[in-house]
Amino acid sequence: MKSSGQTNREEAVQTGDLTQVDFSFAFTEGPVSDRAGNLYFTDQPNNAIWKYGVDNQLSLFMQPAGRANGMYLDGSGNLLVCADLYNQIWRIHLPSKEVDTLLTNFQGRLLNGPNDIWTDRSGGIYFTDPYYQRDYWSRKRSEQDKACVYYLPKGAKEAKRVVDYLVKPNGIVGSADGKYLYVSDIEGKKIYRFDRGAAGTLTNPKVILHHVADGITTDQNNHLYLSGNGVTIINKEGRILNYIPVSEPWVSNLSFGGKNHDVLFITASTHLYKIQTNQKGVLP
Repeated sequence: MKSSGQTNREEAVQTGDLTQVDFSFAFTEGPVSDRAGNLYFTDQPNNAIWKYGVDNQLSLFMQPAGRANGMYLDGSGNLLVCADLYNQIWRIHLPSKEVDTLLTNFQGRLLNGPNDIWTDRSGGIYFTDPYYQRDYWSRKRSEQDKACVYYLPKGAKEAKRVVDYLVKPNGIVGSADGKYLYVSDIEGKKIYRFDRGAAGTLTNPKVILHHVADGITTDQNNHLYLSGNGVTIINKEGRILNYIPVSEPWVSNLSFGGKNHDVLFITASTHLYKIQTNQKGVLP
């Protein structure tokens, strides 16, 4: 049996100093890295996706970009994108930038506005669909009766609702081994853990922490990193391990990147930050 001291050392998440990468954006979101460690993130109001390379060079990757919000990388190295302009799910091929539209509606009605996204090892896609009114939408109310978590099986043309009882589901990520799915209910002020089953089903919901969070990411040791008022780091059971203060009005999202996938990138208001950690992110 391990002593409590050993357990605490194993769970310790150490970080360096928070470093500002750039501050010239309207609102940053959706960070995700490729296998080489290059980071992609969105500047949603400016309808752009940016790239921050392992060479520390910042470059515009795509504009227009479907008002991209949350993003993730699939097993083939393509960007999966919550394309907020027309409430769609996109796949962007790297490096050709060719776009496949994977989903445009649910049961013939516009989605609320896909917000965050994660893919499992079989290529199925989970995404959250809260409603945030955008000034570039012609509609003024939701066409869906609920804000839900959806699952789109690989190759399918129709998604299915897998959770329909959260107030406003937002951030989403799977565990390192793929057994669990974590979802932040930003207005319900809760972090949920679900058991993942066949065909994308989610069972045994458990609130692991009462907390307001936007985006979520995880590392190879199943620590969870919650964005919102700074960055709160918890273990898989919801115990708070560490906190990173960020002097911004809001921290929207976060992801690991860098050559060794041990740098935590943080999107916060008009800024992109990075901080060195002693953990490694989960590769697609």
